[in-house]
Amino acid sequence: MGLLSSLGILDFSALLPGPFATLTLADLGADVIHIESPARPDLMRFFPPVKEGRSAAHAHVNRSKRSLGIDLKTSKGLGVIKRLLATHDIVVEQFRPGVMEKLGLGYQDLAAVNPGVIYCSISGYGQTGPYRDRAGHDLNYLSVAGVLSYNGRKGTGPGPMNLQVADIAGGSYHAVMAILAAVIHRQQTGEGQYIDVSLTDTAFSMQVTTLANAIEYGADPELEGDIFNGGTFYDCYETSDGQFFSVASIEPQFFTRLCEALGFPDLAVHALSPDPEVQAMIKARVAEAIQSKPFDHWKQVFEKIDACVEPVNSLTRSLDHPQIKARELVVDVPDGDTTRRQAGFPVKFSAFTPEYRFAGADIGAHTLEILDQAGYAKDEAEGLVNSGAVYQMPDRPITT
Repeated sequence: MGLLSSLGILDFSALLPGPFATLTLADLGADVIHIESPARPDLMRFFPPVKEGRSAAHAHVNRSKRSLGIDLKTSKGLGVIKRLLATHDIVVEQFRPGVMEKLGLGYQDLAAVNPGVIYCSISGYGQTGPYRDRAGHDLNYLSVAGVLSYNGRKGTGPGPMNLQVADIAGGSYHAVMAILAAVIHRQQTGEGQYIDVSLTDTAFSMQVTTLANAIEYGADPELEGDIFNGGTFYDCYETSDGQFFSVASIEPQFFTRLCEALGFPDLAVHALSPDPEVQAMIKARVAEAIQSKPFDHWKQVFEKIDACVEPVNSLTRSLDHPQIKARELVVDVPDGDTTRRQAGFPVKFSAFTPEYRFAGADIGAHTLEILDQAGYAKDEAEGLVNSGAVYQMPDRPITT
């Protein structure tokens, strides 16, 4: 029994923020129905690499979600959604503001059918404000929120991040937290509610230390001017054979071990020094020392001491790292007659083990099953399919 097996979710989202949020909920046991139109499929289905017509990214982010193919512009399609609200009373959508209302699927529309509905809208800039209708992507939201202004190097300027911080850390995880908070509130009061998650808002709020300084003192962080963005020796350093180590020996005990390992124990007295010139000197000494020897030499040195220094692994090398393997972060997920290797749920529970039911499904793979569970008779289901209101995968007979 999953931790969230009592939750039924209708997922109207596509691409990354909403789907990653509902993946998290599905991994925890929620029954997620992914709503999708064959005429406007989720673009994640085409995200490379695509092999034998299947995208690895789509198969991952839509794991364990049942697929309902449906035309939301038909009255019969809307009827199916409203009927499903009896058992799936959490809604996640990621359209631009106003789109769901035009379809007759806005919060007020669905709350009229089920007052206990929890309705979460995820958008780039939120449902209010002058940017509410503006298009954007992760890079834009981080720009508006001020995050990118101090991410990069002085010589080259701001640059993109390799992880979708606004989309996932901002949108996906905040949506999950908000939904679960709303579920607790509903359990206590019986009330449903509307949730407005803005990727820009959440990215803005995550700048804990730098934002506090900006709000209180009007101070802007600079490129390579902060403890954690290259302004100190906390950085990555190249070895003589072109590989890298991350050095994060901030605390005095770790800094002392770093200095001893690199051959200049006298510098240990400068631990936590706020002087930029001292930091620049330390950084130059660390860079010179690590550059003088090959990767394997330093790997052996730092494996023996606890100094917050680690090799910068490639992503494929990380798959074989003993810590990653020990934590079983890569799992086998059923996919038809075979399995797919995917990243598993990253949190361990003493009383729950995630069940990965299947990789991301084709559009309409579960349409008939869902209609049957919603109480549609065989002839009703057949009529919905024949009318085009719902879509079933080809070569799957009406069996409900």
